[in-house]
Amino acid sequence: MDEKVKELIAVGASVSAHCQPCLRYHVAKAQELGIAEDAIREAIAVGHLVEKGAMSAMRQFAAEVFEGGASQANGCCADVKSKGKNCCG
Repeated sequence: MDEKVKELIAVGASVSAHCQPCLRYHVAKAQELGIAEDAIREAIAVGHLVEKGAMSAMRQFAAEVFEGGASQANGCCADVKSKGKNCCG
């Protein structure tokens, strides 16, 4: 995979990850590599599509968790919670 393709992927990934410093960096890097503005905009649009899909899936998952009851927690939070902590810290 060449550097231009990698940068376009990084642009889209930055958008979908909501990483503003990443997006600023990767757009600048893409411009330095001579990638056309329309290609950069397209990578941003693809990032938004991925973001939209992830948000939709999370909305559905959150509804299922709420309806199923939070007491059914498993995974990393179940292990952390037993140590008096939570998933976020």
